[in-house]
Amino acid sequence: AVCRAIVRDPEVFLFDEPLSNLDAELRVQARAEIRKLQRRLGTTSIYVTHDQTEAMTMGDRIVVMHEGKIQQEGPPLELYDRPANRFVAGFLGSPAMNFVEGRAERWDGRLVLDTAGLRVPLPEACREGGSYVLGIRPEHIKLKPVGANLHEARGRVELFEPLGSDSFLGVNVGSSSLTVKEEGHFRTSVGDMVPVYFDLDRTHHFDAGTGKRLER
Repeated sequence: AVCRAIVRDPEVFLFDEPLSNLDAELRVQARAEIRKLQRRLGTTSIYVTHDQTEAMTMGDRIVVMHEGKIQQEGPPLELYDRPANRFVAGFLGSPAMNFVEGRAERWDGRLVLDTAGLRVPLPEACREGGSYVLGIRPEHIKLKPVGANLHEARGRVELFEPLGSDSFLGVNVGSSSLTVKEEGHFRTSVGDMVPVYFDLDRTHHFDAGTGKRLER
């Protein structure tokens, strides 16, 4: 079908999930070929997909839609780093962003997101007593203190998946279950208590009611 469309030399290509029936290995190869083809022909392409990996790797710009409404539009990394709302934040990224909901309270003179067993600093733009959602990606939670602006908590390992180049962990911190991505080899066991470090420069804050992301 792609070949038949190419020979017609159209002004615009419309791809509607063309790779959905391929296995994982072929999908990776086909993504690269379609991307090279688009660059060579220079033809505008609109590519519809539910696969966020395809969207991130193939698009110059992404339009994220939900229930027929545009949620955000822009370059892939802009949407990844500055999602407009909780839906966009949860759609882009694998594993998905962690979300922790709680209330903004004063603790030791500082505004924090207070949830069972976890208190994480919030920006002063948040309203004391308001309900907010903290978002942080698995790669921005570390089990070692790497970086400057960190918040430390402790949790219990509930899941451990060593993949060689990376390790994925499920860690329960208070009432929150968090996914953590560690680079390289990491040794731990299910049931271990471990420190977890939140990179506060990479956290996102969303209004619990509207889902909109709050500026720092």
